[in-house]
Amino acid sequence: MKGYIFLGIAIIAEVFGTTMLKMSHGFTNLLPTIGLIVGMGIAFYSLTMCLRNIPLSTAYAVWAGVGTAITAIIGVVIWNDPFNIFSCIGLVSVIGGVVLLNLSKGQGKQTEGSH
Repeated sequence: MKGYIFLGIAIIAEVFGTTMLKMSHGFTNLLPTIGLIVGMGIAFYSLTMCLRNIPLSTAYAVWAGVGTAITAIIGVVIWNDPFNIFSCIGLVSVIGGVVLLNLSKGQGKQTEGSH
């Protein structure tokens, strides 16, 4: 459970940092630049802490997948980024990939034990 709390913090901090990256306008706005550094620092620290309890493949897939989906939604809502059927299929594919990686955890252990 503790690993997933750290993973959630890592996702939120990474999405915050990525949003600040956009707002920094190429590191020309000081406060968003500081927010980017702090957000990414917290994200990587929290990701490291979650890896004490969660396998790397699962943690990274969830972190990247959920972070990508939330960041895409923020882009559409705040900055009017384009969203169409291809964007939707891409996001569904990312989320589906995360689900499949999580489902494969049990399958890998069964295969290893049978050798």
